[in-house]
Amino acid sequence: MENLTLFSSFELGKITSHRSGEVKFGEKMLTAPKGVNITNFLTECKAKFVLLGIPEDIGIRANFGRVGAASAWDSAIKCIANIQHNRFCKGSQLLILGCLNVSEDLKKAENLDFQKIEDRKLLSQLVEKIDKEVAHILFTIVKAGKIPIIIGGGHNNAYGNIKGTALAKGRPINAVNLDAHSDFRILEGRHSGNGFSYAFDEGFLKKYFIFGLHESYTSKNVLLRLKDLEDRVRFNTYDEIAIRKVKNFEQELNQALTFVKNDSFGIEIDLDSLPNIASSAMTLSGYSVEQARQFVNHFGQHANAAYLHICEGAPGLSDDKNPQLIGKLIGYLITDFIKAKANYAAL
Repeated sequence: MENLTLFSSFELGKITSHRSGEVKFGEKMLTAPKGVNITNFLTECKAKFVLLGIPEDIGIRANFGRVGAASAWDSAIKCIANIQHNRFCKGSQLLILGCLNVSEDLKKAENLDFQKIEDRKLLSQLVEKIDKEVAHILFTIVKAGKIPIIIGGGHNNAYGNIKGTALAKGRPINAVNLDAHSDFRILEGRHSGNGFSYAFDEGFLKKYFIFGLHESYTSKNVLLRLKDLEDRVRFNTYDEIAIRKVKNFEQELNQALTFVKNDSFGIEIDLDSLPNIASSAMTLSGYSVEQARQFVNHFGQHANAAYLHICEGAPGLSDDKNPQLIGKLIGYLITDFIKAKANYAAL
């Protein structure tokens, strides 16, 4: 894990706003000491959850999307550090491992043009390199008996999350994805739109449920493929739940959970499914922040929930003067997940 940049206690102290009479997450979260053997430390660490950042948008570039997701990690970690540590959620449950160092890869990607075939190949190769690193880190975290919480980055990192978790578990896993898009596009070289299809094709993904697909932004070819694979890949659409109301949100949560719950499964949250959230594919119509939080809580309570991945948020693309709101949103989703797992343990 030579490309993993550990997050230090000194860095954590710098971003934590101390106030008399209050205890913040940043005062209680754990960090890995410099020079420590990471594998051993993860195994012995008392924290149940491990926070990993993947500050890249190369997969988004390779998918012809708007860049900016590389900044979500910095925004999120500052907000997470200043969450209140109290009886509802404790910062000591969380280890900030650090982030993947992709600075050199980002520099290479800056000068590549998606419209050029050769450049597109180079972008895909950079994504493949990140895939290997993400899968290795996820494998190490899960093998140590911990639950990863990953902040992206593009949705291309779902592939590494799934592969690493499956290898650690010794069998394919399932995934449920709150997303406006299927990210199940053809195997045309790695990018943010085909992480799940690659994981499925290579045998790491067993069952896949897409929650809240936007009908107007899903191609006919994808829909035909999903129909052919309906024993293992299912979906509902935002339109049939929220617009036509022929399906019920809560009932669909239960249907999706029933589909994935018999094996370990990852929880994937693409922030472009939420309206007015700065992201690579921003939308004006979609599920509310409250519904996204309910989604995380619902699936997080199950024993087989193996990881949480929040991706595609892009604070730099925000038009308002409060880019930290993306980080605050990510903080809400993370604490919802931690609380959900705690509630499961208390049952």
